[in-house]
Amino acid sequence: MSTPVNKNEGESYGAFVRRQFRKNSFGMVSVWIVGIVAVIAIFADLLANDKPVVCSLRGEVYFPVVREMGVTFGIAQWGTEFATADWKALNYDWAVYPLVPYAPSSTDKQLVTLKERAPSGSHWLGTDDIGRDVLSGLIHGSRYALSIGFVAMSIALTIGIILGAIAGFFGGLTDLLISRLIEVVITFPRFFLIITIVALVEEGTLWLIMGLIGLTGWTSIARFMRGEVLRVRNLDYVSAATALGYSTTRIIFRHVMPNAIAPVLIYAAFGIVSAILFESALSFLGFGVPPTVVTWGSVLHKARASTYSWWLAVFPGLMIFVTVSAFNLIGDALRDATDPRLRN
Repeated sequence: MSTPVNKNEGESYGAFVRRQFRKNSFGMVSVWIVGIVAVIAIFADLLANDKPVVCSLRGEVYFPVVREMGVTFGIAQWGTEFATADWKALNYDWAVYPLVPYAPSSTDKQLVTLKERAPSGSHWLGTDDIGRDVLSGLIHGSRYALSIGFVAMSIALTIGIILGAIAGFFGGLTDLLISRLIEVVITFPRFFLIITIVALVEEGTLWLIMGLIGLTGWTSIARFMRGEVLRVRNLDYVSAATALGYSTTRIIFRHVMPNAIAPVLIYAAFGIVSAILFESALSFLGFGVPPTVVTWGSVLHKARASTYSWWLAVFPGLMIFVTVSAFNLIGDALRDATDPRLRN
């Protein structure tokens, strides 16, 4: 009787993780959702802007939005007259506007009553109390949401991975000091600490919010990394590298961290969720980004002052819910895909 052949025998760990991840339908759908949000964030200026994407003026073709994005190759140059011009007021030969012909900061002063600010053919998702288009704000807000999530998580990962690796590898007094530092940082109520610091600053910035979220969110990563390094440092290949006389730095960064970091990176998906929620909560309470910056949380903040403007709460809340759920499902799918017990 012939022995069944295992088609996946000899499969690399990376290929195994990808195969297991593709089996998770919710995870794959979530990847597509995050990809769509990322595309919207990258091309936000082309999707929602009060300037034309391409226009003809006095027989010359211009690309105002593309130039605004910093792309000048192959685009007609213009002098100071057009560099500082009000592109909404010019008399075009012809013009092609973005799908949403409003910038997130532009206001429609003709809208006065609540009924006029509600969703309509002119403003598909309505406007806020000063006439700013909600759909344009959500499109450009996706850029800030992803930026805050990835930048804050990068800061937290860098600090957490380095401190966790040092504590786990060296042990002893070094491990004791770093563990006590982690416990001290954990004792501070993170949300209220960020609110206090932002309130003390005269005018908060987006980078300040990113930095605070990242500098206060590394503790769980460090503890997780420490545990993984404690497991890996006693394996045979690490002992062999030590016996061969390799430097401590090389052993940590070339042999220990690459084999301990994979499970830690799964935490990044959940950390991005935490950063997005933190920024949204801070902006909702009025402690987030400056008023001129439109984020999903700042649109929600406007809903507090206008109880009957349901669209100011529903649409940004839906964007936050969908994006946060997608990252959570990706994290769950990665956690299941990296489980070595599924390999058999």
